[in-house]
Amino acid sequence: MSRSDHAFRRLVAEALDSLPEEFRPYLDNVEVFIEEELDGELLDRLGIPPDETLYGLYMGTPLTERGHGPAPVPDRILLFRGPLMDDFEDPDELRREVTTTVLHEIAHHFGIDEERLRELGY
Repeated sequence: MSRSDHAFRRLVAEALDSLPEEFRPYLDNVEVFIEEELDGELLDRLGIPPDETLYGLYMGTPLTERGHGPAPVPDRILLFRGPLMDDFEDPDELRREVTTTVLHEIAHHFGIDEERLRELGY
């Protein structure tokens, strides 16, 4: 797999395209951003230990915690290209992990917490 930003964006697009059609209307107010790595200030603010590797982060209000109507600002999913590229050199493994990370963060948008994701194998 090329280490280019374009190739990585293609993997993210493939992961998003793999979502079942019935989930897509619920993602209208979700923006996906690719960052090289998690900003240290954000890491501190979220209370995430500096030695923990994050591949993605959901920032928003899960659908299960909202009232009726759209959220005032879009929810965000951040994907961290650097750690993913560093940890998964094999193209097939990288593709699988990008897809897993995208699905994991979208699951948070749907209100599925870390404990339930672990139960489901994520």
